Amino acid sequence: MNRRTSGGLLAMATVATALTGTAAGTAHAAGAATACVMRENSPHTDWTGMTWDADILCDNTPGDVHLQSFADSPVVGRMVTTRSWFVCWKVGDPHAGGNNIWYYTQGDEIVSRPTAQAWGYMPAARLETSQDPEPGLPKCSWG
Repeated sequence: MNRRTSGGLLAMATVATALTGTAAGTAHAAGAATACVMRENSPHTDWTGMTWDADILCDNTPGDVHLQSFADSPVVGRMVTTRSWFVCWKVGDPHAGGNNIWYYTQGDEIVSRPTAQAWGYMPAARLETSQDPEPGLPKCSWG
């Protein structure tokens, strides 16, 4: 189940940044990280029925998606893409990134607990953010 950006959307984002002359567009073309982008009108509904109408799209390192925001929480999904969306953040266990911020998303693959549909948390260390939490992204309402 891959519900991440298509190459076409990523190409459009690269063209848009190139047209504005930003360094991010140049960096992405060279293979470096691209800045996170806030996307309005990007609706998501998680397995509990919570909804969001916006997200951020960020470069990330593939890895595990945990049911909760701590390292020994069950792995419910796996992110295999390297540019993915995230809907909110919360405080959790400290991780290798030197902070305790975790981002809520839906993994590309279900690993366990199919009811959760791979929704869970990735540690900030796996995202290429300008700071943590990423400015403009809301804190999860339950966190």
